[in-house]
Amino acid sequence: MVPVVMATAHGTPRRRHPAGGPPALASRAFRAIPPPALVLLGVITVQVGAAVAKRLFAVAGPGGAVTLRLVFAALILVLIWRPSLRLDPRTYAVVAGYGLVLGAMNLTFYHAIEHIPLGAAVTIEFLGPLAVAVLGSRRWLDGLWALLAAAGVVLLTRAEGGLSLVGVGFALAAAVCWAGYILLAAKLGDRTSDGRGLALAMVFGALLALPFGVGQAGAAMLQPSVLIAGVAVALLSSVIPYSLELEALRKIPPRVFGILMSLEPAVAALAGLVVLHEALRPTQWIAVCCVVLASVGATRSARPDV
Repeated sequence: MVPVVMATAHGTPRRRHPAGGPPALASRAFRAIPPPALVLLGVITVQVGAAVAKRLFAVAGPGGAVTLRLVFAALILVLIWRPSLRLDPRTYAVVAGYGLVLGAMNLTFYHAIEHIPLGAAVTIEFLGPLAVAVLGSRRWLDGLWALLAAAGVVLLTRAEGGLSLVGVGFALAAAVCWAGYILLAAKLGDRTSDGRGLALAMVFGALLALPFGVGQAGAAMLQPSVLIAGVAVALLSSVIPYSLELEALRKIPPRVFGILMSLEPAVAALAGLVVLHEALRPTQWIAVCCVVLASVGATRSARPDV
C-alpha cells in the first residue's frame, strides 16, 4: 500500500516537507542519491512492505496486518512530530476524516491482496488517483488515457480465467478510498503544518483498524515474531518511503514525481513475483502496462505546476 501522501494540484501524490528532526537528518543522508532513484527506492519499499504484510496473513489475517502497520506507523510519526492536540473543531474534522479514509484504504487493500495477486490489486487501486487527475481535466486526451486504463483493468480482471470478484471488489473500494484520501490531503495540508496533522491522522486510522485486528487476530498480534514483522511493514510502507520521497520532492517537479510513481503497478507485480511467487499471466502483464501508460500519459498532459 502507498505511504502517507499529500496531493499536488493535478492529483499526483506528494509529500509535505518537514522542518527538522529525524526526517531532516535522514534527508541529508540521501542527498548523494539522484532524486529519481530516491522515488524508485520509495516505490520499491512500499510494495515490498505490502508483500511482507501479506505473509503475515496466515497468522494475523489482513485485519491484524493492517492494525500492526498503522499502529506502529502512528507511534513512530507521533514520536517524530510530537503533534499538539490543541486544534479547532474544523481542523479536527479534517484530520479525523483523513485518518479514517486512510484506515479504510489500507483495510480494503489488504483484504484485496488476500484474494488476488499484489500486482493486480495495486493496478486496480491505481484507478483512484488516476480518476482524480483525469476528472479534474477537460481535455479530450485525458479521456483517452482514462479509456486506456479502463481497458487495462477489464483485461486484467477477465484474462485467462479472471480474478476473484471479492478481491476485485475490495481493490475497487481501495481505489475509491485513495481518491478520497488525495482530496482530503489537500485540506489537511491547508489546515496543518509539517507532519503534525499527519501523525494525528494516522492515530485515527489506527483506531479504525484496531477492532478489525483484534477481532481477526486477537492475541496472535502480540507474538514477538508478528510484532517484529509489523514494525518492518510500518517502516517499509510508511517511514522509509516517506523520507525518501520528501528529499526527492525538494529537487524534482511534482509532475516528474507523478510519472515515476506511475510505475507502482509494475513494481507491485514484480514484488509479488519475487517475494510471494505470484506470477501474472502475459495478458495480465499487458493490462498492467496499459494502466501504467495511462497514468504516465495523464500526468505528462497535466497543466504545468505553478
